[in-house]
Parts: sequence; C-alpha cells; structure tokens
Amino acid sequence: MTDLNSLTPDQYRARYLALQDAARARAATPPAPPPVPEISNIIAQDSIPPGAYAALRLKRGTSIRIGNPAGTPGAALFLWNAEDPSERYNAGDTVKLQWTTNLTTGRVLFSDMGRILTAITADSGAGHDSIIGPNTPTQTGAANNGRDNLRRAAAKFGLDRRDVAPAISLFSSISTDHAGCFHYNAAPPPGAFIELQAEMNLLLALSNTTHALAPPTPTGLITYVIHQPAPSDFCLHYTQESARGYENNEAYFA
Repeated sequence: MTDLNSLTPDQYRARYLALQDAARARAATPPAPPPVPEISNIIAQDSIPPGAYAALRLKRGTSIRIGNPAGTPGAALFLWNAEDPSERYNAGDTVKLQWTTNLTTGRVLFSDMGRILTAITADSGAGHDSIIGPNTPTQTGAANNGRDNLRRAAAKFGLDRRDVAPAISLFSSISTDHAGCFHYNAAPPPGAFIELQAEMNLLLALSNTTHALAPPTPTGLITYVIHQPAPSDFCLHYTQESARGYENNEAYFA
C-alpha cells in the first residue's frame, strides 16, 4: 500500500493523474452489468403519491427497488447510518471518489466516513443527479417540494434540517454546456427504476417530488431480502475506490 505521507507534491500529482486516467479508461469500456435480478422474499410494497414522502428503515442485507411507472423525473433521496445518523450520504464524495457523475449499475453511494451506504445493483439508465439537489419552495410555490419533504422525513427519525445534506435526485438526467450551465435533458422512459442494496443499516428518506417542469406521478417501492447478504461481486470489484469502501464497511461491522 502506498504511504501517502511520504509522497512529494509531484508524486501526489502523478498519482492523481494515474487514477484519473484509469477512471476514464473504465468509463470508456465499462463491464457489462449483470442481469436484473428477479424479486423474491418481498418484505413490503408501497406507492408514494405525488408530492408525498416516505421515511423508511432498511436493514443491511435487504434491497429496495424504486420505480417510476409513468416516466416522470423526480424522487429526492437521502440516507443515514441507522446506528449513527451523524454518518450520512455524501454527494460530493460519491461523485469525486468514483470520478463520475454517472451513477448507475456497479456504482455505490458513499457516506461522509468513506463507507458504503448502498450499492446500485440494477438501474434502467434513466440518469440520476447528485449535483443540483431536490427542488425547493422557490420552484414549487405552495406545493410540496423535495427539500422540505426530506426535512419532514428526517424529523420522523428525530433528526432536523442540520442532518439533511445535499441529496441525490433520482430519474433526473442533467448535463452542462460549455459555459458550465446545467440543463435538464429529458424525462425517463415509463417503467424506469433503480435498485439499491443496503450495505449498512439505513434510515432512508424518499420524496416523490419532480422536476419543476414535469407533472408528478406515483413512485413505487419494493423492499426485499437479497439472496446473498454479502456485497455484490459486480459492485465490489467495479472500481478500486468502491473496493476500499467495502473494506471500510467490513472493519465497521467486524
């Protein structure tokens, strides 16, 4: 293992560039994702009405499939470690450590402690935004919005607004132009979904609030026990960064 304390600035820079090149090479020729698993051992199944939210507990060794049957963009998601909610989803590290904003099958959602909260074990490829965050009262007016809904969900766990950091917006494909301005691309196809495998005991807040220009529709939830509670081989070996995150998880639960 590299002794980072012994590296010179030039060596740090060389290491950074090597990691960047490796990440770009992986992105250019990503491994084929595994088949979408069939759902069995269902624990619960629900639907979140437009503008509503859910506050859920998800045990390590279970998965949740979040569906978008009508193909409209939106579902603001935030996660905490159920055993210590001061450890929470870190949008910046999730993007930075994996060298990409394209969060899809094989990628993981990191906590602010360098551990893995969930692995993305299946994804329809609709696009998920971990940069801009959920919509706000400025965009929705009197209607419910993602920011306030996540705070309401946090309150169900005894948490408050200080515990809600930048979230991930599911089913929201965005891009940037040469001037650095963000643009919303297009609505996902009907039936879009993402599947998250819990790698820790989690508190989960999910707000069915959409992009300001899109009509709201129900969001489907299916929670089930996975066949193999061990981390998925595909996500575990997808990147060096996620492998280190899994090592941190194993040390945490040891």
